[in-house]
Amino acid sequence: MSVGLVIVSHSAALAEGVVELAAQMAPDVVVVAAGGLPDGGIGTDYERVSAAVSDADSGDGSVLLYDLGSAQMTAELVVEMLGDPNSAVVADAALVEGAVAAAVAAQGGADLRAVARAAEADPRQSPRAEDGDELGGPAEEVREELELTNDVGLHARPAALLARSLTGLQAEVLISLGEQEADAASVLGLMGLGARKGDRIVVRATGPDATQAVARIRELAERHFDE
Repeated sequence: MSVGLVIVSHSAALAEGVVELAAQMAPDVVVVAAGGLPDGGIGTDYERVSAAVSDADSGDGSVLLYDLGSAQMTAELVVEMLGDPNSAVVADAALVEGAVAAAVAAQGGADLRAVARAAEADPRQSPRAEDGDELGGPAEEVREELELTNDVGLHARPAALLARSLTGLQAEVLISLGEQEADAASVLGLMGLGARKGDRIVVRATGPDATQAVARIRELAERHFDE
């Protein structure tokens, strides 16, 4: 089981599109669209969102993402009316970016609050544990340079695979291309590097599992990210 996602949008087509994208990043996560009105019009419907929350929750809760202000109000009302309001969270996040980040976090087994935080995180930030304290050891760095040989570089699916490969490891990992740098756990951050086939990226990891983290990324690159 994993945390489920609900995409609340004024447009049924928009909601379905975000679901399709998130599913590509996290095939094992339940992502449910709750867009538009029952008659096909533009708007949000309480009953539709409520049903989507129920469908998305397989036991670990669900995170709701929304597009506009009134969709937020509908989502929050649905959560307030749940028998257990703590079983769902409305994330204050950009709809598409937040859904992608949340889906990858859920795929990796993150809990409800962690999935919501992933949705809300700024992908431009590259947080690092200082002095190794958060990772339980000295911040000795493992570094390796890798060439991207897959056709699409670090775009959507490969970026999601890379981020998911670090699940469960005690390591802080950064990927850099030239002067740009991204947190390896952030799919959007990785995509933002614009790394293409033939580019050489630098992987830097700290923490108890740093060596294993770098090895996992190397293996992905050697497998051409399963393309």
